[in-house]
Amino acid sequence: MARLMQQYYQEILPALKEKLGRTNLLAVPRLVKVVVNMGVGKAIENKRRLECAVRDLSLITGQRPIITKAKQSVAGFKLRQGQEIGCKVTLRKQRMYEFVDRLVNIAIPRVRDFRGLDPKAFDKFGNFSMGIGDQSIFPEISLDSVEFNQGMDITFIILNSKSADDSLELLKMFGMPFKKPGQEK
Repeated sequence: MARLMQQYYQEILPALKEKLGRTNLLAVPRLVKVVVNMGVGKAIENKRRLECAVRDLSLITGQRPIITKAKQSVAGFKLRQGQEIGCKVTLRKQRMYEFVDRLVNIAIPRVRDFRGLDPKAFDKFGNFSMGIGDQSIFPEISLDSVEFNQGMDITFIILNSKSADDSLELLKMFGMPFKKPGQEK
């Protein structure tokens, strides 16, 4: 069992139930899945970029990504419908908790000039999204093998969240470093 998963069930879940005043454990917010997406716009010109992004994303997440295709044609970007322009991975259960644990404890502290995550990055359903500018902050990526710096978007899908505050509290208990209220950008 993943370390963070065990911590969630033994410590975080009871504490969150108490803090939010919920009577049923199943009514407490919980992390359902994490979606990691790499949009590789430069793949239109150079197919090698997409291959590198797929390789790096599979190393980071431990799961083979699917390749995403353009839904529409956009003449300004020289983009045709059906063209391969990115890759994504949906993590659930044990792999999800392992990824979040590595993200919080290893990858985020390696970001230069990091001042905290934006607590306003929640949608109306309580899901949280964040962006990372460079894949090399993850220890699985060897700096010698990086051909192209590529950013990624990470979305945390949270179930049973009645508000963004409930989701914020859950992610804080996971150890996510959020900015304090009133802290500058």
